[in-house]
Amino acid sequence: MQVRSFLISSWLLIELIATAFAVADENISRDNLNPFFASYCNDCHASGADEGGFNLDAIGSDLGDPATFAKWERVFDRVHSGEMPPKDSDSVPQQDREAFVRLLATPLTQVHAAHKGTIFRRLNRREYQNTMNDIFGTNLNLESRLPQDGRSHEFDNIGEALGISMVHLQQYLTAADDVIAAATMATVERPETNTLTASYAETDEGKKFIGEIWKKLPDNSVVFFSNASYPTGMLRGTEVKPPGRYKVRVSGYAYQSDRPITIRIGGTSFLRGSEKLTYGYAELPPGAMTTIEMEVDIQARYMIEIDACGIDTGNFNIRKDGLDNYKGPGIAINQVELTGPIIDEFPGRGHKLLYGEFVRTPTKTHKFQREQLFELSADEPRQAAEKTLLAIAAQAFRRTVSPSDVARYVGLFQQQLEEGSTLEAALRSAVAAVFCSPDFLYLNEPDGWLTDDAIAARLAYFLTRTTPDDELRSVAAAGQLSKAPAALLTQTRRLLDDPKHQRFVVDFCDVWLNLRDIEFTSPDQQLFPEYDEYLQYSMLQETRQFVAKMIADNLPVTNLVKSDFAMLNDRLAEHYEIKDVTGPTIRPVELPSDSLRGGLLSQASILKVSANGTNTSPVVRGVWVTERILGRTPQPPPPEIPGIEPDIRGATTLRELLEKHRDLDSCRDCHAKIDPPGFALECFDPIGGYRERFRSLGDGDKVNFELAGRKVRYKLGPQVDASGTLADGTQFAGYQEFREYLVAHPDILATALTTKLLTFATGRELGFSDRPLVAGIVAKAEDKGYRVGDLIDLVVTSQAFRMK
Repeated sequence: MQVRSFLISSWLLIELIATAFAVADENISRDNLNPFFASYCNDCHASGADEGGFNLDAIGSDLGDPATFAKWERVFDRVHSGEMPPKDSDSVPQQDREAFVRLLATPLTQVHAAHKGTIFRRLNRREYQNTMNDIFGTNLNLESRLPQDGRSHEFDNIGEALGISMVHLQQYLTAADDVIAAATMATVERPETNTLTASYAETDEGKKFIGEIWKKLPDNSVVFFSNASYPTGMLRGTEVKPPGRYKVRVSGYAYQSDRPITIRIGGTSFLRGSEKLTYGYAELPPGAMTTIEMEVDIQARYMIEIDACGIDTGNFNIRKDGLDNYKGPGIAINQVELTGPIIDEFPGRGHKLLYGEFVRTPTKTHKFQREQLFELSADEPRQAAEKTLLAIAAQAFRRTVSPSDVARYVGLFQQQLEEGSTLEAALRSAVAAVFCSPDFLYLNEPDGWLTDDAIAARLAYFLTRTTPDDELRSVAAAGQLSKAPAALLTQTRRLLDDPKHQRFVVDFCDVWLNLRDIEFTSPDQQLFPEYDEYLQYSMLQETRQFVAKMIADNLPVTNLVKSDFAMLNDRLAEHYEIKDVTGPTIRPVELPSDSLRGGLLSQASILKVSANGTNTSPVVRGVWVTERILGRTPQPPPPEIPGIEPDIRGATTLRELLEKHRDLDSCRDCHAKIDPPGFALECFDPIGGYRERFRSLGDGDKVNFELAGRKVRYKLGPQVDASGTLADGTQFAGYQEFREYLVAHPDILATALTTKLLTFATGRELGFSDRPLVAGIVAKAEDKGYRVGDLIDLVVTSQAFRMK
């Protein structure tokens, strides 16, 4: 109770300091701190002594310098937590520790509070793309055209990391032109919706491979027995014109199989080399002809491609035994239909937004030109342009605008006309300029309490990753968001139910859990031959839908590390050795009480992004868990200390190498914190499979196992040891005991998740003076069991969310 009372009182003290003081001097004074250092610290960390690589005399005094601030913050944390002075030293009286914490908290809080929230934040690439497409009703890939966004720790939407360059501006202009062109590409009459039908039997590939490795059936279906890279399942005759949203219908069935077979339906293009898109996975039952239907967005010059999952023979057995003698399973595809483009409204949203104030008259079209040409006209072109720019700027600038806000763009329009541009070209130039404006590219957040418009923008980009919709803008215009927490919560829950909220799930998981690096490494096919494209696709879906379910069902935060369910399909269930799960659809599956699965840490996507394609590192995985689940950023390794290279032949485990590494004074302290969580995850291999022994291509025991008709080449090496001892002395025998330790500390999990949510929502890294606010949110969530939905509500109504 005494320690808990000390923690609460010290955080309250920091909160009072943050609100009561203004920064007068950013240089820290050591005078009041030196007595504590002299009594308890200097023997190990001063006057040339730098145990653990830390020397107090070497720390500067300018707290305005981020590196210096971080070192003093580290001193505070280690004394505050009781970690320093260490337990084996003389006991530190509680009153001395409290006095030191109070003295050091004052300047740290003052300086951080003065600097936080001052960054002018730019839209990142994903936010830019979403906003442009949502305003104009387009569906263009703009993200890939823009330079990579900078990162601050794991986040790519942090203001201080988002610079801008001439390359950005050039690409913004090009992107704006392309979006405007796509939005206004229209004919006088609504385009017709057409249906085209194609069959593999009538393609050049069919004529070449039917009878050799493809089989044609009496019902005109063509059977594939392999998903080998060549021949692919690309289907000529499915190249659509124009691009857009199409209904795809695939008719077929599982052949020579007593169970359903999963197929991948995707797109491929000659123009983009080997680039492939996956539209989705579906299941073909055996025997009876079945039609699968889905709506997908198809880009220009892309054709449908169909692959079978889990039946790959490499065509070896077919060529050896003959096609008629081969009795293995395959997929019979009868035909593919594409219907579209599916047009929800005509003219489109962008067309009406741009040309609603003008008359658009068709002109003569050249016989080789696909698009209808138009000529704009208006009785009062300047007034029509001003009305158009006011409507566009209100959406682009995310606030109410006046004629003075668009005067410069109206002036540009007029100048272009006077220089001989057509009315349409002049209007496009002015609109493109709006979308290169700082008012669009940056979130306009005033210092101090945010305006209703700024709150609306922050909420929309947080939960739907795009500009505020009409209802949210209307509530903001009425002044309800800043004055009525109930209105803010109503809008929060509405956006959580919006289909665009899936963007939040994807983007937040990408940065928080590092899922964006799922393709950064390719697992070694000799060590992990079971890894395939379908498994990777399912990995991502599992984690994203798990996080979405935690939010939608308002589940306790402990589900992050242990849940009684998993989000599975047939491929994941096979990978995890869980029975009785069929079909490609991800859904909740109840787990037995002793299951290793359940929670994030045992999900294949997490285990893959925290490993490379060959082996696992307890250090890498330990850092991942410490940063992303426990919310503690480990210190970087000393520059003179080399990293540990694993023994790729499998004779020596990384645990054995780390034992020697930790003998170094400069390494011991940090590794005592980060290695144990990594050791706990050693029972999972680099693709998330359970293991009791390491796989090896060198030393080890041979494995008598075949996969897809081929013997595996890996061997089994040393036994896995997933035991460890945490920094507080707690020992665990394996992953399950480690997981129980985390479950017993929901406040730590809730604090970490709250910090991640607030960082993502506000676009700035949280720091020292934010700690009391985070602690307050977590304290309020405790009564209801630290539930994820409640944490989101508390985040959006917090002071940190509503202030810059």
